[in-house]
Amino acid sequence: MSEERSQSSRSLTGVWQGIYSYPLSGLPTVPFTATLIEAGSCLSGSVSEPCLLHNPNETLLFSLGGSRHGTAVHFVKTYLGSGPDYRQPIVYDGGVNDDATEITGRWAIPGNWSGRFLMTRSGDQPQAAAEREGAKARSELTPAR
Repeated sequence: MSEERSQSSRSLTGVWQGIYSYPLSGLPTVPFTATLIEAGSCLSGSVSEPCLLHNPNETLLFSLGGSRHGTAVHFVKTYLGSGPDYRQPIVYDGGVNDDATEITGRWAIPGNWSGRFLMTRSGDQPQAAAEREGAKARSELTPAR
């Protein structure tokens, strides 16, 4: 069985912990919880996250719909409430790691702004994974001695 086939047979169905960042400094990194359901190449599910920009005591709820092809993941997050600040759908494009425990990539509100995101299967903390990714990127930039 090819590596791509092996990876694509590992279901993404489950609970994922995530973080996303804004492109501007000074804005908070936002934690979220996503429940993914994978059926064939289709992804569906839900996302909940704190409303850190407006009311940290409020929880925002979103639906999620998209697709997965091999290691490439694409989904759109749509707000389920009636508040005017979250009406635009948010597009996520990313990739799944070899053991299907992390998804990393970029999010975008088309015509507005974008940033990076990281999701890990529940049980692994996204902040720890982000720190590992940062250490890996720093070591790749450090010349060998």
